[in-house]
Amino acid sequence: MAVNYNSEDIASFRNVWVFCEQREGRMMPTTFELISEGRKLADELGCELAGILLGDDVDGIAAEIGGYGADKVYVYNSPLLGTYTTDAYTKVICDAVEEFRPEVMLFGASNIGRDLAPRCAARLHTGLCADCTHLDIDLQGYLDFLRSGSSLDVDGMNFESRQFDVNTTLKMTRPAFGGHLMATIVCPRFRPAMASVRPGVMARRPFDQAGADGIEVLHPGFSLNRDDIRTEVVEVVKAARKLVDLIGADYIVSVGRGIASDVERGIALAQELAQELGGVVGASRAVTDAGWLSADHQVGQTGKTVHPKVYIALGISGAIQHKAGMQDSECVIAVNKNEGAPIFEGADYGIVGDLFKYVPLLIEEIRKAKAAK
Repeated sequence: MAVNYNSEDIASFRNVWVFCEQREGRMMPTTFELISEGRKLADELGCELAGILLGDDVDGIAAEIGGYGADKVYVYNSPLLGTYTTDAYTKVICDAVEEFRPEVMLFGASNIGRDLAPRCAARLHTGLCADCTHLDIDLQGYLDFLRSGSSLDVDGMNFESRQFDVNTTLKMTRPAFGGHLMATIVCPRFRPAMASVRPGVMARRPFDQAGADGIEVLHPGFSLNRDDIRTEVVEVVKAARKLVDLIGADYIVSVGRGIASDVERGIALAQELAQELGGVVGASRAVTDAGWLSADHQVGQTGKTVHPKVYIALGISGAIQHKAGMQDSECVIAVNKNEGAPIFEGADYGIVGDLFKYVPLLIEEIRKAKAAK
């Protein structure tokens, strides 16, 4: 550990950092989401936003994050960083944190981020909140978030009586107890405050070429040799597996427990409707828990957070855990036999009726409209 480094010396830490995950020289989309969110946090703190990028000859992609709001990027190039290993990435990142001391550090909750973030947090003697779905610095902004997304008596809560200053502390919100409620975590005594964030949760800012052209690219000195790495990557084998791209889809047709009377037909109708729209099939947790569709179809707090142009909910009651994953859809269409189903509260269009009756009619009308063009 660096001389004079003390994670409890909160005053010595400043700025927001984002781990910029790249694979084979290509920046992962989650990085741009985190940079966009990091820009908001940095503005609330009145500080700089920086990315930290590790790899082998990755200078060519470093400036990309400037287009989403980063002020600077720290680039660490080495053949030993070309393929991800926990030991190498942990050492370089922890050495960098000890040297530059950011007060907030964000990771994407990818396979790499889930492996790397807790190792770094443990070595740096600080806290980590994993799998976050919402982040705040500004207390008033957080209270507004609570007012709109919870049933708490926000105005009756006395935050000022706490033993620490919550006004400038990162407030990290994540699902708890299997997604049945949301918990907000703070790390008041140590820095950096670290969080991993679900892919697809944070909105990406529009790309700004001027920002990409103006970003400051830094190449700090660092020490890394083979003795620091206890594993050797012999071969990287890619498995061909077809996954549902819910996060990038413009049209999503999701099914819920309402297909239980005829699961195969319900899924087939959803697939047919999705195909006509050029979209994909999603599902509620009840459907994936029952094994009717695989987990990569799941939308919700314990699944994926989506932002499609059109979200069609078939036989989904609309529990708060599911709505949290699709509430930012541009248009929501719900079909449910129960007129009191919560899904109708946030729907732009609702059909009270049997999905097995109305979905074929919807498919037929879409086909007619397409043929008329």
